[in-house]
Amino acid sequence: MKYYVSIDIGGTAVKYGVLDENGTFAEKDKMETRAQEGGAAILEKAVGIVQQYLDAYRPAGICISTAGMVDRDKGEIFHAAPLIPDYAGTNFKSTMEKKFGIPCEVENDVKCAGLAESISGAARGKRYAVCLTVGTGIGGAIILDGKIFHGASGSACEVGYMKMDGSDFQTLGASSILSKKVAQKKQDTSGKWNGYRIFEAAKQGDKDCILAIDELADVLGKGIANICYVMNPEIVVLGGGIMTQEDYLKEKVRKALKKYLVASIEEHTELAFARHRNDAGMLGAFYNFKQRQCR
Repeated sequence: MKYYVSIDIGGTAVKYGVLDENGTFAEKDKMETRAQEGGAAILEKAVGIVQQYLDAYRPAGICISTAGMVDRDKGEIFHAAPLIPDYAGTNFKSTMEKKFGIPCEVENDVKCAGLAESISGAARGKRYAVCLTVGTGIGGAIILDGKIFHGASGSACEVGYMKMDGSDFQTLGASSILSKKVAQKKQDTSGKWNGYRIFEAAKQGDKDCILAIDELADVLGKGIANICYVMNPEIVVLGGGIMTQEDYLKEKVRKALKKYLVASIEEHTELAFARHRNDAGMLGAFYNFKQRQCR
């Protein structure tokens, strides 16, 4: 049995583990990213993770999912948000392969999540899929026939930057906007209005929280509709921390999508919520590794 180390690097947490050749986890764990320490420190963390699994598993591959825009041939970050200082230029592939003599493949985290949902999650069996991750920002991935569509320069589906209503999609529709809106309405700067508290309050009838969620759902519906007019996917899969509120949120987003899409497209567009949750990046990185190595 072959084993693979998979690492999913986000702005808040690094999730990591070992999968067998069938994509089953042998073990998994996580640690704080400590993003403010910068790209070199994150690379050092990733090297340490691989190191700890060498003797027990003798891994056949290193699979990395990461925030930022990725040059997948070089295995290098070519653009990243300020959240991780000096991340652009960080090269995981050459570092790992030189140090360990083990093949390494690197891909963007949202694209990995989309690939995981396409192969074994909510979009399994669909030829044309879009996956959106709604969190601090909004990321996107297009999956065609079980493969990530990258575009001409590797930046396809960077929909968070899509211009909307005098701003952009992620500034208006990221889950972080919920906390800001509710805190302003409540005149509370304590930082206690996180997503969980807002949804729980909305379920109890809090009008400020209900309005903020409704506004967020409307923005998501409009943004998704714009993507659908271009892409015409069979399915749109929503992921990210806020999507744990599927029971409360799904019908609201579906209603907004129906509002902004013409019926002939809307009735052929399935809306689903991600199934793999916290494992999506690691699992997608593994699938990406297998696809890249089988070329």
